[in-house]
Amino acid sequence: MKRRDFLRYTALGSTALLVPGFLKGFERLSSPYLGTIENAFGPSGNKKILVVVQLSGGNDGLNTVVPYQNDVYYKLRPIIGKKANEVLKLNDDLGLNPGMTALKGLFDDGKLNIINSVGYPNPDRSHFRSMDIWQSASESNQFVNTGWVGRYLDSNCQGAQKPYSAIETDGSLSLAMRGEARTGIALESPDAYFAMAHDKFIKAVSEKGSSSLMNRTDDLLKEDNLHYLYKTLAESGSSADYIYKTSRVYKSTFEYPQGEFGKNLKTIATLIVSGLDTSVYYISLGGFDTHDQQNQRQDKLLKDFSEGIGVFTDDLKANNRFNDVLIMTFSEFGRRVSQNASNGTDHGTANNMFIINGNLKKPGVFNEAPDLSNLDEGDLVYKIDFKDVYGEILDNWLGADTEKILFRKNQSLGLI
Repeated sequence: MKRRDFLRYTALGSTALLVPGFLKGFERLSSPYLGTIENAFGPSGNKKILVVVQLSGGNDGLNTVVPYQNDVYYKLRPIIGKKANEVLKLNDDLGLNPGMTALKGLFDDGKLNIINSVGYPNPDRSHFRSMDIWQSASESNQFVNTGWVGRYLDSNCQGAQKPYSAIETDGSLSLAMRGEARTGIALESPDAYFAMAHDKFIKAVSEKGSSSLMNRTDDLLKEDNLHYLYKTLAESGSSADYIYKTSRVYKSTFEYPQGEFGKNLKTIATLIVSGLDTSVYYISLGGFDTHDQQNQRQDKLLKDFSEGIGVFTDDLKANNRFNDVLIMTFSEFGRRVSQNASNGTDHGTANNMFIINGNLKKPGVFNEAPDLSNLDEGDLVYKIDFKDVYGEILDNWLGADTEKILFRKNQSLGLI
């Protein structure tokens, strides 16, 4: 097999299926060639599910949640500042970007919580480094090769014990989803994942057995340490069968927005309503690095984001699953308060986060608007550490050992 052909299967290779005895037993239950999977694991019930939405590129929080009464905002953003008569007013100080009507509806219904000025000490303005910090939930001076969701999977708590306990709707797996012993699954769709798992090559590996592959010493295996990946590929069919067959239970009739984000949200809704035994879903929307012509670019992205989440929550509501699903959004950093010469914004620091659920403890605007009169070299000063938001979700939603996963005790925010 040629190197370039093997690399097609890296999405499957990212799946951590590390207990062969369990996998073989699971394969007997779930294989589409050996009978149905109904009742193999019992009803999924109304387990709590987390959906993480990553806004990649550094979304500008000040033009997302707009301080429309703040003169400093308009002084520093004379061209790109959102006009007060256009924003969707949330209270006397803040309003949503005009394209976010679906999110405004969730806010009015008490299903949205907005957390302002979220960040971390000694912020890094590099996309890659700051994203690593957010995904690994590390301090800015730490370098960690596991992610916070991956460590949740490692923790073996209830809801994190299956290979498919965390799913990312993408062709590759983010650092957030990688643990020491377990990782999530990256898939673009159940159909594509199933087809890949049952490719002729994968089936041949499964039939031949991983032991013969382990004994190979050719340059390809030496160079890429493929003995582990071959073994993973040989076992991936077990999860692929279960995901594929379970996804056939429900077919959404809701019309999601065109594009990858809408398609991936529909996939997640389908899997949730179908009863897939998964605790965490991870989805990304990119393009937020708006150094120039920001209003045209960001407004469209926020409209796509808002409309997608609006349809997604409607789908969940129609199937009585909205209360069971918590949606959390984040971006690797915000933007600088002042606009630049290209009618855009450059890399900044603190930002806002959204928490969405059908039964929030404290809906609305969680804390005060960012202080634009007290900047750190032109950037917002963070007030809430993002790891405390993660801790709140791990503690009060997923029922996990937060200190074990985040390496710190959680400071309760009373969000959930």
